[in-house]
Amino acid sequence: MFESAEIGHSIPKARYKREEPKLREALLDAQFRLLQKPDFPVLILVGGVDGAGKGETVNLFNEWMDPRHIRTEAFESGDGTDSGRPLMWPFWRSLPRKGNVGMFFGSWYTRPIVDRAEGRSKKSAFAEDLERIRHFERMLVAEGVLLLKLWFHLSKDAQHKRLKKLGSDSLTAWRVTPRDWQRFRNYDRYARVSAETLRETSTGEAPWHVIDGSDSHYRALTAGNLLLDAMRRRLDGPAPPLSPAAPPPVPSLDGRDLLNTLDHGKRLSPARYEKQLEKAQARVAMLTREKRIRDRSLVCVFEGMDAAGKGSTIRRITRALDARFYRVVPIAAPSDEERAQPYLWRFWRNLPRHGHATIFDRSWYGRVLVERVEGFCAEVDWMRAYHEINEFEEQMVESGAIVLKFWLSITAEEQLKRFREREKVAYKRHKITQEDWRNRKKWPKYERAVCDMIERTSTVHAPWNLVPANDKKFARVMVLQTIADAIEEKL
Repeated sequence: MFESAEIGHSIPKARYKREEPKLREALLDAQFRLLQKPDFPVLILVGGVDGAGKGETVNLFNEWMDPRHIRTEAFESGDGTDSGRPLMWPFWRSLPRKGNVGMFFGSWYTRPIVDRAEGRSKKSAFAEDLERIRHFERMLVAEGVLLLKLWFHLSKDAQHKRLKKLGSDSLTAWRVTPRDWQRFRNYDRYARVSAETLRETSTGEAPWHVIDGSDSHYRALTAGNLLLDAMRRRLDGPAPPLSPAAPPPVPSLDGRDLLNTLDHGKRLSPARYEKQLEKAQARVAMLTREKRIRDRSLVCVFEGMDAAGKGSTIRRITRALDARFYRVVPIAAPSDEERAQPYLWRFWRNLPRHGHATIFDRSWYGRVLVERVEGFCAEVDWMRAYHEINEFEEQMVESGAIVLKFWLSITAEEQLKRFREREKVAYKRHKITQEDWRNRKKWPKYERAVCDMIERTSTVHAPWNLVPANDKKFARVMVLQTIADAIEEKL
């Protein structure tokens, strides 16, 4: 993988001085074209061997272009374990918005490579990490990100000379740490693992570019021209094509599905409701205040047709929680800031840390429900979203989250009854809009989308809970009991 980067590439100083000003001007022009028409973000991953010029290249890009529109992030450990959130959380929250350039010094590759090279992960776990990275990068590219992956390489001898030279100069000695020397002693192992990583993750959508880091002039011009070429091709042409995801299942011939066969006749009398509600709230209150919950987080997702009772159910849950440790996140149409990012970004940044809970009133499932039915995204986008959502939820669970997803199911007749009640009652009138009546006409399309969603995203780690909600009292108690049972099981 690294043979061509070890043959001693170099560029004379005179040539560098001729070409550097032109390259700098061209990069700045491309950056301003991107700012004027912010259709996509640029994300540069900088990785490679210690001493191969990664930091110098990051600084050079900031010097050559306008640093006000470049977000540079350095990831030391390469994960989000210290935050009590999924490993990918710090990368998601640092993604550049459309029209901007992001540079990641260290990335989602750091932890898998280091763990494998140091013997802390098995081959199977390493393969799973690389598979997840491929899916993640494919999603970024599908969301419009221009992803440029640069790997700066040095041979073992060249790295040894470079580290000794830096360490012997009092002005640069601070750049060489004991960890750098420790990794050098394991050079062969790191090189083998890195080569495998690059082979397995250099894809058509996101290829790796290996650059010889032994000559600063060659390194700088090569990296700069790769960035310029990538930006120009994208500014002047379309995004790269992606292979489509598998289509959703076709409707059953007899018309029966998960929703229309659900028993919506379940009810609770007022007396039983009050008694069972109080008992269920007490269980949730005690369980969420236990010491053991400090190493877990709670994520509750509520979806349902309009007027299904999501808001009133959430209020019964929050009465049992400590207000210092939960957030309710209502999801509406994305803001301009959110539209400038991949669609999952706004959900990643709202994930709770350990000891906390987040309740989503509607969620990331809007991509495969509202956006699908209303045509707000292309078919290829909502079809690939099923896998992306499953990956997202699996990462939450792996980080210690208890993920509970509720679909509050009502019949079309019950919805009509509640709509008319809202129009008659003054303090409920604000809840009903023309949009609700318009959506109601698309009930069959929404029902099919819901059934496809449940089929594709009800997984072992994050199953769907279908709640018959024609009777709000029954639904509220069922939801609280489900939350309590799930916490008890996980603790």
